[in-house]
Amino acid sequence: MSIELPRSAIIVLDRLTSEGPMTPKAISNRVDLAPRTVSFALRKLMGQKLCTKIPNLNDMRQPLYAADMDRARELRTRFEHVFRQVLV
Repeated sequence: MSIELPRSAIIVLDRLTSEGPMTPKAISNRVDLAPRTVSFALRKLMGQKLCTKIPNLNDMRQPLYAADMDRARELRTRFEHVFRQVLV
């Protein structure tokens, strides 16, 4: 597994692993990133199979995104120095 993720994807992944499944709008509000940036980050994370899109039964118009905790933990362990630089 390589770390070919933009800074925004690392920030979003960190938030998903710490807070659980969230909508893109909630992620955008919590990490202070533009909605387009969050969408881009989520596409990158899904492409690397680090998160999945799940139906939001409360509002089907806004899907939830959840981190794959095992893959995220493995990525963070292998690239801890990169995560520390980005999340400071």
